[in-house]
Amino acid sequence: MINGLDFAKRLKVIMEYYNLSAAAFAEKIGVQRSSISHLLSGRNKPSLEFVMKIIREFDEVELYWLLNGKGDFPKSQTTPTLSNHEDLIIKSKKVEKETITSSVNTDKTIERIVMFYKDGTFKEYIR
Repeated sequence: MINGLDFAKRLKVIMEYYNLSAAAFAEKIGVQRSSISHLLSGRNKPSLEFVMKIIREFDEVELYWLLNGKGDFPKSQTTPTLSNHEDLIIKSKKVEKETITSSVNTDKTIERIVMFYKDGTFKEYIR
């Protein structure tokens, strides 16, 4: 689950990086100013639609960093690109096999995997 106050801190970092006021940021991503105010105060948590608007508008924002603070902002040079997409699929299949094998021996198993794409769509895998 997203921590609203930590998300607000990362939102402020993005606004400062792009030198945008809350009103200008809201206009740029196409939301009401009050939405930004409520998120910055920690009153509300972001919706998926809100998060995707940020990801679509600002190329240097990584989804994983925005949601949980892990990763880099701005994006590092090692961020996967479409040119190595097939390599990522192969690596993910290897990891999937390793995870399934190791989860048999522990109490933790994967219940669900969600992949978010830049075009605003997502794919969900449920076990």
